[in-house]
Amino acid sequence: MLGSGTLDVFHHLCQVQYRKLLLMILVLGIGGTHLGGFQLSVINYTSLYIQKFINETWLERYGSALHQETLTLFWSFIVSIYCIGGVIGCLCSGYLAAKYGKKKCLLINDVVLIIATLNTGFSRRAKSFEMILIGRFLEGICAGVCMNAHVQYAGEISPKKLRGFVNVTSSVFLALGKAVARVLGLRDLLGTEDMWNVLLSFSGFVALIQLLFLPFFPESPPYLFLQKGDKDGCLKAMKQLWGEENCRTEFDDMVKEKAVTKGTKIMNVLEMLKEPSVHPQLCTMLLLLLSLQLCGLSAITFYTLEIFQTANLHESIIPYVALGVAVSELISIIFCSSIIDRFGRRILLWGGYLLMALVLVLLETSLLLSDRFLWMRYCNVILIFLFIIAYGIGPAGAVSSVMNEIFTLSARSSAFVIGGIIIWLGLAFTGMIFPFAVMTLGPFCFLIFIAVLVVSSVLIYLFVPETKGKSTFEITEEFKTRRYKKKRHQTVENNVTEEKIYCTKL
Repeated sequence: MLGSGTLDVFHHLCQVQYRKLLLMILVLGIGGTHLGGFQLSVINYTSLYIQKFINETWLERYGSALHQETLTLFWSFIVSIYCIGGVIGCLCSGYLAAKYGKKKCLLINDVVLIIATLNTGFSRRAKSFEMILIGRFLEGICAGVCMNAHVQYAGEISPKKLRGFVNVTSSVFLALGKAVARVLGLRDLLGTEDMWNVLLSFSGFVALIQLLFLPFFPESPPYLFLQKGDKDGCLKAMKQLWGEENCRTEFDDMVKEKAVTKGTKIMNVLEMLKEPSVHPQLCTMLLLLLSLQLCGLSAITFYTLEIFQTANLHESIIPYVALGVAVSELISIIFCSSIIDRFGRRILLWGGYLLMALVLVLLETSLLLSDRFLWMRYCNVILIFLFIIAYGIGPAGAVSSVMNEIFTLSARSSAFVIGGIIIWLGLAFTGMIFPFAVMTLGPFCFLIFIAVLVVSSVLIYLFVPETKGKSTFEITEEFKTRRYKKKRHQTVENNVTEEKIYCTKL
């Protein structure tokens, strides 16, 4: 069953009419979420070298070394300013995508990112740690823009039967970025004192590739037709990406969506928050993102090194085992992309969270018993791999797909602004608060995440609709139907209550 689902996806992609779509997915990915994943991970492999560089630069300028507290403060600025830039980038992404389209938005972003990486790349030669601060801030802005634009763009260039697969590719490239950072960050490659600035500026090379090749691909068909009213341009783009056969059905769905949203302009964030018709979709997105942020991945990442060390793994081997964790995440998300259009999104979400909760229960038990049974330390390593695989097959890929599918074009850009801000603030929050939670609770911190995973699984099962094989128009109508049923149920209850009161008075 799994094999046939995987073969169906690859059979479609190997067809001649989808080859340009496949190439476009690659070009979008390397300059999209791949950059975000790379930049989030790469800072871990340069931290010691950057702190040493800051100290040496300060000593050369002022003749005295920095106090450890001041050095830590400078380092925290470099780390946190990236997240601040990410929030600003998210706020800008909605306006830029609506005004210029996703394609131009990404091309402008590539130029800014190249400038940012030139700052970080030449900071060592210029003996200026301020250039690293500026570079990381600009990189954060670019990450906030490109991650939002890429996910939306990928969803809009995909035909209905491949939409789940194409949506999940944004998560695939995010995991690929993390894995590439781990590979290049090895001491055998660029993770050295002489090459850390080259490692930091690698993103600029990837952005240059997208800048050179993306102009050869079309803007997204829904943007051309629904927002710009360019029917001919839309049909031309659809034929380029999907071939002649699939255009008519997909175009008919767009015509239905345009009829429903006729006269509706692209909503900004405030307008969206005030619009009652999109509140169910916003609540769904909030549930999915909070579940993803609090699923325990940060806890696993924090404990990975300690677990590897207690398993008596040699120091020289640990980076390669950690690389294995990143590769297992990448492979599991690729597997998710091949089955999501067969099994749907809901089962991957609630089933994935339940499986992750089960693995955390086993890991919690294993950690508590590791001192009594030494062999259980090796079980801890295996359970980390199993948790990452469950995360990759389930929520890591399915969340981005559902987010892309539940909003119409008029609301999508602003929805991703809100979603992006939640993600970036969540990253900053977990980075600041989680270490203190670990210090206070120790391995018992996993109990919090187990509870979150179980509750998330139940809520998703009860309230999140299946979006597999449905057009945006059909999904929107399903949300309207649910909302109408809820209102009708409340009205009936109110009427019954009024009748009881009236009868009592009589």
